[in-house]
Amino acid sequence: MRNIIFILLCFAMGWHHLATAQSFNNLPVTTQKPPLHARHWMAITGKPLAATAGAAIFQQGGNAVDASCAMLAATCTMWDVLSWGGETQALIYHPKLKKVIAINALGVAPTGATTEFFRQKGMKYPPEFGPLAAVTPGTPGGLMTMLAEYGTMSLEQVLAPAMQLAEGYPIEAQTANAIERNKAEIKQWPYSKKVFLPHLGNAWEAPEAGEVFVQKDLLATLRKLVEAERAVIAAGKNRKEAIYAAYERCYRGDIAKEFVRGCQEQGGLITEADLANWKVKIEEPTMTTYRGIEVYKLQAWTQGPALLQALNILENFDLKGMGYNSARYIHTVYQAMNLAFADRDFYYGDPAVPPVEPIKGLLSKEYAKLRSKEINPDRNDAKAGPGDPYPFENGKNPFLHLLEDWGNGSIAPKSGGDLKSPPDLDEKFLHDFALGTTTIEAADADGWVVSVTPSGGWIPACIAGNTGFGMSQRMQSFVLDEKENPFNVLAPGKQPRVTLTPSLAMKDGKPLMAFGMQGGDEQDQCILQFFLNMIEFGMTVQEASEAPSFKTYQMYASFGDHERKPGSLTLNSAMPDWVRKELVKMGYKINYQDRTSGPINAIFFDHAHGTMWGGSSNHGEDYGIGW
Repeated sequence: MRNIIFILLCFAMGWHHLATAQSFNNLPVTTQKPPLHARHWMAITGKPLAATAGAAIFQQGGNAVDASCAMLAATCTMWDVLSWGGETQALIYHPKLKKVIAINALGVAPTGATTEFFRQKGMKYPPEFGPLAAVTPGTPGGLMTMLAEYGTMSLEQVLAPAMQLAEGYPIEAQTANAIERNKAEIKQWPYSKKVFLPHLGNAWEAPEAGEVFVQKDLLATLRKLVEAERAVIAAGKNRKEAIYAAYERCYRGDIAKEFVRGCQEQGGLITEADLANWKVKIEEPTMTTYRGIEVYKLQAWTQGPALLQALNILENFDLKGMGYNSARYIHTVYQAMNLAFADRDFYYGDPAVPPVEPIKGLLSKEYAKLRSKEINPDRNDAKAGPGDPYPFENGKNPFLHLLEDWGNGSIAPKSGGDLKSPPDLDEKFLHDFALGTTTIEAADADGWVVSVTPSGGWIPACIAGNTGFGMSQRMQSFVLDEKENPFNVLAPGKQPRVTLTPSLAMKDGKPLMAFGMQGGDEQDQCILQFFLNMIEFGMTVQEASEAPSFKTYQMYASFGDHERKPGSLTLNSAMPDWVRKELVKMGYKINYQDRTSGPINAIFFDHAHGTMWGGSSNHGEDYGIGW
């Protein structure tokens, strides 16, 4: 089995320059990475070794949920811009029930995390890093809930690859360099310093690229989870009960106590009661249709419905007739995204905490038609703001008084509002705007399909005590002023509105594709364009993954200083001069990036042939294996 996986990896890595496919205009196109093809299963995620972990589980007979859990555990262990103390969001297609299921494993603000607490510290938002940035950990609970409810294997089996990695794996240059760049912050936290800086005192204090990186504390914690499972199995109970026993130890047992001790020792607010009271939620997803295709996202505690809103708006235009990445097409999609994201910035938040989000109105086709009429076909609107969806669910907007001043006064952008000057897209702004995560896409021949966008606890992570778990930094996505978003104001026990956004599409009652992207506020921008690349322009999944995207910065960033840059547009450097000139005439201030496609990971289901196509963007470390 191991030899098979090794051969597959070598094949995929050695032939990537020869990959060809048919493009949307029936001309041969060479993609920089090959499309993956599979009949039995497919596993795609943010690290080659993690994709191998998923492949190993499939080879042992696991289903797509089992493989997804193994990949999640591996990416957390490899610090692929997330760790074990972060959060997990997932969509699962259940072939027996023939429905899409949503997994909400996002933590909540802890006891003591109030607007007054942070204001007294002189903060406009909760901090970006450190123990005060942490919501309760969600990933361990999310993984174990998914596995218990929809998997087939034991926790010990799916954690085996991650435990081998924790024993020691050759660290990649990307991660090693990230640790070295952030070592000043890491040195503030004793448990992080112990794990991340094995060469403390030398010029280079992080692990070196290729060095075996060992995480003894994390390995001990994962072993405790397995011990809890084994004890219940030995007592004659079933697989599901055993996995939930490990869940109990993590959130109410000795692991929880050590996590809380380590958090509070370093100035954090999380209590044992916060961990004990938190639960994973199994929810109904949100959905809209686009030209007969059902597109599923998570609820408004994520930004996911903004993609659905954009699709509803764009359904009123002939995008294909405009031409792929023409100035007219870019302008129309850009404006639709701005309208949808303005609604995100004002109306999205935790549905479990009042006020209730007007999601029915927001996803109304009639509301989208009204919003589509706000798009000026000839001019960029740098002042596009939220609409009023309440009439479209027979309600009255209780926040009209806030809506009138939205985007002005105390929440005006720090810079970039003057369209006569070049967009101020400094390095920190772009970093905050596109903070990474990873994606996990998996599918099997029995019809299980999984799309996961986990995150949190990225480098520089503050590790909680001797657990090996890096704490989440998701608290920064709250606001402290209701003028910015009355639905997303910080309160203990509340979930922040996050950028994390897995996606599933269905057609004629069957899965059509599973797709996702890392990249903070860029996520639903790029995967919207990926989806349109395939549906409107007939690209293959790999072509659509590599195709250049364009980006708007008009929404408020969900991280850092929550800045926005109205009118700023990022284009791919290869964009033709005539397109650039037309967009400038429309009022855009343009900057350029060489790579603008993602990274996107996706699986497309070819029902005509009974096979799967896999796609993964041509930059970053994202990787897939199929069989």
